[in-house]
Amino acid sequence: MPLSDESLQAIRLTLELAASTTVLLLVMATPLAWWLSQTTSRWRAPLSALVTLPLVLPPSVLGFYLLVAMGPHGPLGRFTQAMGWGVLSFTFTGLLIGSIIFSLPFAVQPIQHAFEAIGRRPMEVAATLRARPLDAFFTVALPLARPGIVTAAILSFAHTVGEFGVVLMIGGNIPGKTRVVSTQIYGHVEAMEYAQAHWLAGGMLVFSFAVLLSLSLMKRRTDRLLP
Repeated sequence: MPLSDESLQAIRLTLELAASTTVLLLVMATPLAWWLSQTTSRWRAPLSALVTLPLVLPPSVLGFYLLVAMGPHGPLGRFTQAMGWGVLSFTFTGLLIGSIIFSLPFAVQPIQHAFEAIGRRPMEVAATLRARPLDAFFTVALPLARPGIVTAAILSFAHTVGEFGVVLMIGGNIPGKTRVVSTQIYGHVEAMEYAQAHWLAGGMLVFSFAVLLSLSLMKRRTDRLLP
């Protein structure tokens, strides 16, 4: 049975959301992961716990507080209304913000571990060659941390594709605006359209397996290259 137009629309919106989330997360997570891997500040532990919080916090709880914050009486909602942007809840932008927060640990942790695995020696060598810290970061640290960055990108994209609780709380299930694959499956099941639900759910299953297989093969290849 071919997918309906609504299902295809949900797939396109999901891919757009996942791609946007992944790009923005890599830009945000890379300097944050570098700071966490290098600092000895007393703020390291609290910030690390805050970044990791979405891993243990129920998605409905995170989605609820984001919905309150983005609402007309929330701090973010009041700010966006004052700027003339309206409220972000039940919009694609609101979904994007929620996805970035919810997937943050899946981007930060692999990159942080990659930076920590590098150690301080390569940066010290770069400093002896009179490389500025920023130049050394881009020419030494980032290339060496490439496997962690690739892992972060894959995990962030896959995690965003599979989101349900957060996107349902923040965006609802509005066709063409906030309805993604996970909420589309939910809608099919509610309407007892099991054939359509099977197509989407089966695609999600294959996609998830492919992601895990890719990560396993990549780790195996990286281990072979290590001395």
